Amino acid sequence: MVNQILLYAGSVVVLFWGVAHLFPTKSVVKGFEDISLDNRRIITMEWIIEGAALIFIAAIVCCVTYIDHTAAASRAVYWLSFVMLNALSVISLMTGFKISFLPFKLCPILLTGSSILILLGICL
Repeated sequence: MVNQILLYAGSVVVLFWGVAHLFPTKSVVKGFEDISLDNRRIITMEWIIEGAALIFIAAIVCCVTYIDHTAAASRAVYWLSFVMLNALSVISLMTGFKISFLPFKLCPILLTGSSILILLGICL
């Protein structure tokens, strides 16, 4: 039971952060003043894609936890999610963490924290 709570908790943090990526997209793109329309579209696409990817990771972890958290396929989903969250965390640490805007600094902390909750859910 504790492991399921940890898995759901990790998912909720990832879900929250994924949704949080979607809302400020327009204002983030506006912050880039003199860039081409193509570059604006690329930045918009990337912000939406990151949010959608995080929402997907949260949804799939929640789904397999709800269906059968002990199944081999569930464990594979947990491990792959753990790896992906840490990969995104490293990318954020190397890029966004160097920016003075606070949400960029939160990204690696939230993603790593979520991956740790998922890892604890796997191991307990």
